[in-house]
Amino acid sequence: MVMSEIFGSLVFNETVMQERLPKYTYKELKTCIANGDPISLSCATVIANAMKDWAIEKGCTHYTHWFQPMTGITAEKHDAFIQPTADGKVIMEFSGKELIKGEPDASSFPSGGIRATFEARGYTAWDPTSYAFIKDGTLCIPTAFVSYTGEVLDKKTPLLKSMEALSNKACKILKLFGKNVDKVTTTVGPEQEYFLIDKSVYEKRKDLIFTGRTLFGAPAPKGQELEDHYFGTIKQRVVKYMADLDMELWKLGILAKTKHNEVAPSQHELAPIFSQSNVATDANQLTMEMMKKIASRHNMVCLLHEKPFDGVNGSGKHNNWSMSTDKGENLLEPGDTPEDNAQFLLFLAAVIKAVDDYQDLLRVSVASAGNDHRLGANEAPPAIVSMFLGEELDGILTAIAEDRTYSKRARCDYEIGVSCLPKFKKDTTDRNRTSPFAFTGNKFEFRMLGSAFSISGPNIILNTIVAESLDQFANELEGAEDLMSAVKALVKKTFIAHKRIIFNGNGYSDEWVKEAKKRGLLNLASTPEAIPYFKSPKNVALFEKHGIFSPLEVESRTEILIENYCKVVNIEALTMIDMANKEILPAVTTYINELTATAINAKSLGINATAQTATAKLLSDLCDKAMKTLKKLKDSVHKAEGIGNIEDQAMSYRNDVLVAMDELRKLADEMEVNTAEKYWPIPTYGDLLFSVKE
Repeated sequence: MVMSEIFGSLVFNETVMQERLPKYTYKELKTCIANGDPISLSCATVIANAMKDWAIEKGCTHYTHWFQPMTGITAEKHDAFIQPTADGKVIMEFSGKELIKGEPDASSFPSGGIRATFEARGYTAWDPTSYAFIKDGTLCIPTAFVSYTGEVLDKKTPLLKSMEALSNKACKILKLFGKNVDKVTTTVGPEQEYFLIDKSVYEKRKDLIFTGRTLFGAPAPKGQELEDHYFGTIKQRVVKYMADLDMELWKLGILAKTKHNEVAPSQHELAPIFSQSNVATDANQLTMEMMKKIASRHNMVCLLHEKPFDGVNGSGKHNNWSMSTDKGENLLEPGDTPEDNAQFLLFLAAVIKAVDDYQDLLRVSVASAGNDHRLGANEAPPAIVSMFLGEELDGILTAIAEDRTYSKRARCDYEIGVSCLPKFKKDTTDRNRTSPFAFTGNKFEFRMLGSAFSISGPNIILNTIVAESLDQFANELEGAEDLMSAVKALVKKTFIAHKRIIFNGNGYSDEWVKEAKKRGLLNLASTPEAIPYFKSPKNVALFEKHGIFSPLEVESRTEILIENYCKVVNIEALTMIDMANKEILPAVTTYINELTATAINAKSLGINATAQTATAKLLSDLCDKAMKTLKKLKDSVHKAEGIGNIEDQAMSYRNDVLVAMDELRKLADEMEVNTAEKYWPIPTYGDLLFSVKE
């Protein structure tokens, strides 16, 4: 098959709709989507029948409303197309009503107290802006998910609301510039990092199976020190996996573009082309699912945890975000003379103001137990939110603030010094890989997301806070006698008021932590510290104003996030206790017995047994300390489990349980280093990180 036949072959996309839908139905569908109007039942019935026929031709027997509950992954309930007939046979049917609405059980999904166990009814509602697709022989219909009483229970619905809010406010600004724009769309390109390890070693590690990360493990003799894995030659086994993954993603219409080795051994990255935010979110959820599924075909396991291995880079997800009009104009494109581009500078100022005003919400949007292990480490931005603009934009805004003309730095030719190599224009600004929120040419890269995250949450926040800035700007500029003068004055005022959020230096330095504190920036180092900010009065007011969340929905989501943190740490602690009791301590004790027996035999023969005796004593002392620490861990878990207030419980898990876990790990890792290989009960870091051979 040629690529044009492969790409989107499992998607009910524009081409398929134009081929299979009557012209008037297709036109009505597109008009409703463009205007945000509900689709009529008669139109939905025609579409449903066409979907069903297409899906059956592709081998489908079932359909599902595919939705994204607050678990962070997707959910689906499959129903067959079959309907009984009077003669005892069946026909294949799919109605417009079934397309538009489904009724999954809502009581067993996270609801933050909105739905009690006995209040089971929930609804899924078709999202016509995201194409239906076929997965595993089932027609999947992207849907929103709400409770019987109307509260939002998913990640798609508020994302769609935030996109609409930003579009409305951005169009107001563009109208001031004399532009007739009906819609502004936020676009996203999420770069996805992941690890691949051999399935045989994965299956011998309870911690990986239960938690997704290694709870024990001494450093391997070789890690990422030589920096030889980054962009290195891809192993053939991984090449085949990546090719298989690309093919499956392309069939689903996912714009998988770039693939390469990442920094750590066994770490890799996949990056797609930009697409509309809700479509990109759906695609990224499918990408993560396909990564795991296809890895299994190749006898490998894909790890999406933010920090599966201590001491080497963890995995993130870089959320490249921009805004574009329905006319194809990127609103974050500076142009050749950004200093004269009033529209660009105004939108840039709106983002600066949004990030500074709502740095707490951006931090909350990337808060999780897994990401706490990664943020601030060598491969990830710090937990302090700041923005990188680069020399040129920083210089332009500084000149505006100081009422002086910007001295433009000319783009010079970059000469490598080898005559046969081409010359090219050098960019006026470097990149800053330590910045949480960096301008990278015509977009912003929000680099704080963890690899397992749904990108929905961070983009809901981004869209909403920028919509708020644009709304304030529009209100201030409407009625201005001289728009350009008013824009310049507003950009100046905004930059002066919010320049504290701009930092172009090294985000990893201790000096920046001190400097950020002086500037009054938040340093929310852990999830329990960050999440309560989600329900602060100013943030509740923001969500209410733009119709994103009700106060009840804000409260429920806060509880879901904190509860998830507690559950994750609890599972990790219980897994650690289980592994220490049943695997590590018995194995080390066996080795101590062997050393002791050897030493006794050696001494009886007059042979020096100093080495065996010293090692046995060292390991025995470590076992004794480990037993005491194990008790400390059990006690801290028991204490945390008994705390009624969920926020206090989360702090107990952070301050007591994680501390005891860290102490136990250090002892176990020292045991590993001093225990003979044949006695150590679980695969080591060397076994794991270098398990995928050519």
